[in-house]
Amino acid sequence: MVIHLPASIDEPQSGERLTPKEIVAELDKYIVGQNAAKRAVATALRNRWRRQQLAPELREEIAPKNIIMIGPTGVGKTEIARRLARLTRSPFLKIEASKFTEVGYVGRDVESIVRDLAEIAVKLVRDEKSRFTRDLAERNARERILDILLPDSRPRPAARPAFVGTPTAPVEEGPTETRDKLGRWLDEGKLDEREIEIDVKEQQFPSFEIFTPQGVEEMGVNVKDMLPGLFGGRSKRKKMRIGDAREIIIQEEAEKLIDQQNVAREAIERVEQSGIVFLDEIDKIAGRQHAAHGPDVSREGVQRDLLPIVEGTTVNTKYGMVKTDHILFIAAGAFHVAKPSDLIPELQGRFPIRVELESLTEDDFVRILHEPKNALTMQYSALLSTEGVELAFGDDAVREIARFAQMVNDKTENIGARRLHTILERLLDELSFEASDMRGQTVTIDAAYVQRVLAETVKDEDLSRYVL
Repeated sequence: MVIHLPASIDEPQSGERLTPKEIVAELDKYIVGQNAAKRAVATALRNRWRRQQLAPELREEIAPKNIIMIGPTGVGKTEIARRLARLTRSPFLKIEASKFTEVGYVGRDVESIVRDLAEIAVKLVRDEKSRFTRDLAERNARERILDILLPDSRPRPAARPAFVGTPTAPVEEGPTETRDKLGRWLDEGKLDEREIEIDVKEQQFPSFEIFTPQGVEEMGVNVKDMLPGLFGGRSKRKKMRIGDAREIIIQEEAEKLIDQQNVAREAIERVEQSGIVFLDEIDKIAGRQHAAHGPDVSREGVQRDLLPIVEGTTVNTKYGMVKTDHILFIAAGAFHVAKPSDLIPELQGRFPIRVELESLTEDDFVRILHEPKNALTMQYSALLSTEGVELAFGDDAVREIARFAQMVNDKTENIGARRLHTILERLLDELSFEASDMRGQTVTIDAAYVQRVLAETVKDEDLSRYVL
């Protein structure tokens, strides 16, 4: 039996119905500041929804408003793009532009961007449909386990009457009472430690790299499709605990309930209509204009290879042909040495929106430690609560942590908010190590504690470069 899900269940553009103000408000829950960048991505996302409302002939003519984010590391460029993709349930791929080389040189082929995005989309759609079919898959798995424990115990259906007025034959009970009792024990987890034998499909297929005219391309070769007789249906009988076997059987049942062709079709549509590619370090492939030799030639070659993907082309993937005309590309780079105008003009024209992200200040660090739903202070408190230790950060401690982060960024390399991770790891190193012996205790981090732990490290510039 295959379940065909209604289109409304998995509609990928639901987040795009949000207004730009609502999108910015959602991003504000996780990212501090950078309002210009948030407004730009919110408008680009809303324009996708606006395009969908137009007549088909005009809809195809409107190109996506791709974005270049300019700013130092650690200020939120990647997080903005990632949160945007989660908000819309869109296939999202982050890729470093510097990993590619132009056609004919050893390196990754730019078309692998689209193939990787298609893989992500298939997994996204499959997971969504699996969640939708979870309840039915669990019921089917329950029946399979009971069939293994007690074969031939399913009740037989009642006999049909020969003609109107004939009494219905009684249902044959058989060992249904025993089956019902086992079912209750199974639901209560009383049988989790009992062992059963099940057939487990072997799904390990070789993956390797090959040299192609486009360079070295990592091939997730689907040997199952190439040699179905050898790999397609192999399974191995294994003995395992019911508690472990149940999840394997649930996954198998979920696969049976999902139309895989529909998954591939929907994944391709989602890539084409709502895919987001984050091209990081694009400044690393920007070279001096009209360079005749050297690495600048290769960088320009990568840009020219990227151009068809960004402009709009058709790429062959294992799931079908994918058109890239309406994929949203968000490029980012620090542009310390190069500048956006160093990109080839054709590529510049495909990124009409430019936004500059601001370097983070001490006040921004204070807000980052306090405000987001996933604030670092909250994460560390939650981690230590698993050991029975209550961890609290005083306002003066948060301010002091922010001051140290700003100081180290100024004295060494400015890595933005990522500095807070290294500062907090250093600050809580001893506490994290001893927490398992401190159950029931409450620890309050104040400014004096921060000073005592971090002052000497920050004072020694060489040590702070190494440790922080």
